[in-house]
Amino acid sequence: MSIAIVGGGIGGLTSAILLRKKGYDVTIYEKEDRLGGRMTYETDGEHVIDQGPTIVLLPNLLREILAECGLNQDDVELIRCDPLYDIHYADGTTYRKHQDPKKQAEEIKRLFPEDEEGFNRYLSEMERIYNFGTKAFLSQSFSLKREFLSFENLKFVISSRSYQTVTRYLSRHFHHLKLRQAYALQTLYIGGAPHQVPALYGLISYSEHAFGIWYVKGGYYQLIPKLEALAEDLGVTIYKNTPISEIKVEDKQVKSLITSGQKEVLYDRIVFNGDYPLIENLIKTEKVVKKKLKPSSGCVMVYLGLNKRYLNTLTHQFFLSRDFEQYMKQVTSSNTLPKDPSCYVFNPVTIDPESAKSNKSTLYLLIPVSSQLDCDQNTLEQFVDQQIKWIEKEAFPGLTEHIEWKSIRTPRDAESEGLFGGGSFGAAPHLNQLGAFRPQLTHPSIKGLYAVGASVHPGGGIPIVMQGARLLVNEIVKGE
Repeated sequence: MSIAIVGGGIGGLTSAILLRKKGYDVTIYEKEDRLGGRMTYETDGEHVIDQGPTIVLLPNLLREILAECGLNQDDVELIRCDPLYDIHYADGTTYRKHQDPKKQAEEIKRLFPEDEEGFNRYLSEMERIYNFGTKAFLSQSFSLKREFLSFENLKFVISSRSYQTVTRYLSRHFHHLKLRQAYALQTLYIGGAPHQVPALYGLISYSEHAFGIWYVKGGYYQLIPKLEALAEDLGVTIYKNTPISEIKVEDKQVKSLITSGQKEVLYDRIVFNGDYPLIENLIKTEKVVKKKLKPSSGCVMVYLGLNKRYLNTLTHQFFLSRDFEQYMKQVTSSNTLPKDPSCYVFNPVTIDPESAKSNKSTLYLLIPVSSQLDCDQNTLEQFVDQQIKWIEKEAFPGLTEHIEWKSIRTPRDAESEGLFGGGSFGAAPHLNQLGAFRPQLTHPSIKGLYAVGASVHPGGGIPIVMQGARLLVNEIVKGE
């Protein structure tokens, strides 16, 4: 059986390897001159840093799928981040996040003593939600909605109150607003906002305690050349700089691909690895997306090359707005730059000294904004300079004078490269875009058409997209 994969992101590449290991004839078509999609790097030729994901969650799942592909722990080095990160509040308070619940309880007792009991209760409830969610949602595909809306699933979601928004759910456990924010900001990892994302996604913050946060030695993007070499060794055919202009469908069955050079190639199965709503552009004879999907939040990304190393800070840090809740509402309802933003900073040299040349380093700033953001270059530059001065004041003294290189990316740059609506994380993780209500691995009406990626169940995040690839392979095998 011949299978084409349109797009060589982490979902498409993982699918290709696992399908090839099952004996299928697999070909990847990638429109760019490289594989990896969101997993790539930004560089000026001297400084190099991850362009996209940096935080590694669910390390056991990642290792398990990499091992299935053929990469073991000697091929990919994961380094534990301990402590996990610092959260800097606007009033000067700093809350340190630890993996160890006992250390975390001590930190909470120091800053928020009235919430120590609530923290223990929160961990206990979230462990239950995590274990159920992993089994019922993360490990299942839902070609039929009734499989998702089973009595057992609905009973659990109602009894656990995991249908509530993260904001409301956390208010049941923590008195202090700052602590609620510390366990709500993880919704930003998947492009959501805590006042919109269901508490089921609270399993992300729980996973930080259960499994920790990790770093891929050399940067997350280092996985791509390793997986690409493995795919080629297995016999996967890879075409780069080869956009696809059409997926041809006849009698509700995929037939072939048309390349941008108007070459038609017949295939038995086709897997789409772009952001799912964009598949409409390739299907000329069939309406593919039946409902209007909402994109996730976007980001203003700032990459800095420095002639200095800041070694007395943690690898991951968050700088929160004076009014975090209002800021999150602005991200989801306005297309302008926020006046009181929050910012995530990645400083890899503190955990990986070899990530930059001697006496050099790189920083990565991620500022969540609306995916619809539209602003002029001068306004953008002023906004970025304000964020740099802010983190300079709080944690990186003298930063401005040590910058040798600066690069900025916006949601419009992301959209031009194929990210749905300018969102950085695919379709937004809302309750009505979760599980069976999210685009599925198998198309409901076109036989032989499949999809994988951040906008497809089970959702965004590198290990989760790779899990989606694994589920996809099961669906293809099952469909024979």
